[in-house]
Amino acid sequence: MKDGSFNPFNMAQQQFDAIAEKLGLDQATRDLLRFPNRELHFNIPVRMDDGSYKVFRGFRCQHNDARGPCKGGIRFHPQETIDTVRALSMWMTWKTAVVDIPLGGGKGGVICDPHNLSMREQEAICRGWVRQIYRLVGPVQDVPAPDVMTTGQHMIWMLDEYEKLTGMKSPGFITGKPLGMGGSLGRTEATGYGAMYTVREALKELGIDIKKTSASFQGFGNVSQYALELYTKWGGKAIAVSSWDNTDKKSYTFRKLDGIDFSKLIEITNRFGEIDKVKAKALGFEILDGSAWIEQEVDILVPAALENQVNAETAPKIKDTVKLICEGANGPTTPEADEIIKSKNILLIPDFLANAGGVTCSYFEQVQCNMNYFWTKEEVLEKLDQKMTEAYHAVSAMARNKKVYMRDAAYMISISRVAEACKMRGWV
Repeated sequence: MKDGSFNPFNMAQQQFDAIAEKLGLDQATRDLLRFPNRELHFNIPVRMDDGSYKVFRGFRCQHNDARGPCKGGIRFHPQETIDTVRALSMWMTWKTAVVDIPLGGGKGGVICDPHNLSMREQEAICRGWVRQIYRLVGPVQDVPAPDVMTTGQHMIWMLDEYEKLTGMKSPGFITGKPLGMGGSLGRTEATGYGAMYTVREALKELGIDIKKTSASFQGFGNVSQYALELYTKWGGKAIAVSSWDNTDKKSYTFRKLDGIDFSKLIEITNRFGEIDKVKAKALGFEILDGSAWIEQEVDILVPAALENQVNAETAPKIKDTVKLICEGANGPTTPEADEIIKSKNILLIPDFLANAGGVTCSYFEQVQCNMNYFWTKEEVLEKLDQKMTEAYHAVSAMARNKKVYMRDAAYMISISRVAEACKMRGWV
């Protein structure tokens, strides 16, 4: 699932260094922003259901909080590494800055596989994670959220533990909570919908009618599900989606050339975003290799699962029909692949802009919790649409004016904002 030789933090630093050079940042600012301000590594001992004890490894990185409290998800993954968490915390700093919300970048993780853990064992990991770092997180310090293989239920266990330890009600400590427990309407859809709001704006700029487009999606977790749902609701034709199969320990691409019916596909998908192969065949899907999603003759590609999916090996397989790539995942495209995408003249919506809908709506949830007043779903999605549309057009304008690649334009806006905040605080 993850390439052992690929280091996402090296990639994040490489991307940063290139833009720091373009912006002419001084050495102290570069040194400050190249690494997280602080990072925590800790043990989480858990008594397992069989009575034995197992120690899980947990992490939290707080990359930068010059513009506001750190913000970022917690992922449970058997191949989690500190370098992944470092990279994601850095990308969160740029992500909150590009959509101009008053937050910084953080990220957390635990090396574990929820597939092989009971709910009680997962609860123990959640509570143990909070016990280790509760003094360094909170509504005005660092606000966690769900990520890969964590849910609203995990967030509530963490919130409950935090409130027990601090003796205060602090619903703004964590986001991605269930409705009725401080969760925000629209939060579940936010990342996928936010990505599609940017796709809609990009297609307008390209002069393409969304109803005449086709798309291929990688992954079928939360982001991809809601992106595909909104895309097809607007009249686009999704023809392929890839999904991990935990039984076979590999991914497959599910293709339906006459278009995917979202409501039927979601019925045969489990809570981990894994599609049932037997039921998919019965619905008329072709089942192809996991990497086939990138080789489809479509207008739009949406990598929406893990990092390092569009790389030096896979990017040359992108068909000439592709006009737009929307990065729903974090860090799906390597710098080598970026060069190939540029040469193919494909418009790219970079990850920390395309998937910023999630953190934007988390920010809305945090605001609602802190003022103890909640908005309707329509209000939330309208505010989200406005934020994503403004951010997309700012990046697009910068790309045109400076004649740079969209990713570089997004980075130039973000890094300038964060560097300015650090300077104003007198840190550098």
